[in-house]
Amino acid sequence: MRRADRLFRLVELLRSRRHATGAWLAQQLQVSLRTLYRDIRDLSLSGVPIEGEAGVGYRLQYRLDVPPLLFDRDELEALLVGSRMVQAWADPDLGAAAGAALAKIYNVLPELLRREAQLAQLFIPRQSQRAPACLAALRRAVRNRHLVNIDYAREDGTPSQRSIRPLGVFFWGEVWTLVGWCSLREDFRHFRIDRIARLKDLGTCFEHEPGKRLADYFDRLEREHGIKIPLLE
Repeated sequence: MRRADRLFRLVELLRSRRHATGAWLAQQLQVSLRTLYRDIRDLSLSGVPIEGEAGVGYRLQYRLDVPPLLFDRDELEALLVGSRMVQAWADPDLGAAAGAALAKIYNVLPELLRREAQLAQLFIPRQSQRAPACLAALRRAVRNRHLVNIDYAREDGTPSQRSIRPLGVFFWGEVWTLVGWCSLREDFRHFRIDRIARLKDLGTCFEHEPGKRLADYFDRLEREHGIKIPLLE
């Protein structure tokens, strides 16, 4: 996390609680207490009204003014459900980002809607089966358009090595899959991410080419299969 992003996140955490201990803040930011103390000092010197009390923690001396977000109840519940589903089903990095986004939403809601959010009876239990270990790395490869090599186990258990242009990651309720352009097959393929034994991000960017883009994959599905998804490889 860039330092500027960390400082912004620190302010959001302070706004989300009446008091926050240094240990809790350091844990949320995944930094040492020494780094946290330095960040708090620098924010204070820049004019952010932070005060600390021994044995209690840190707090903002007054609420920073931010324009309120205007959601109706259904929109707010949709955001709550979506964020909690990400926290329950996605990788830890994406789950932490969802929690941070939810905290920001809480902080700028009008008081009435903030109470509505706190009282919403919407629960998404965390799953005992964790997201695939390489999910976060795959998301980054998709975002950065990086070629990847994978060691993969097909449905019948046969091992396979592939070089792929990762194009999109999909969640099907219980399973995550990767859609990409496979250099071995010279065609689109999608792979269950929990069957990927090893992933190597090559750090090499690929350019989107006609016929090899995610939009082309969707066009083929619509043209050849309607809404039917081809069998997983």
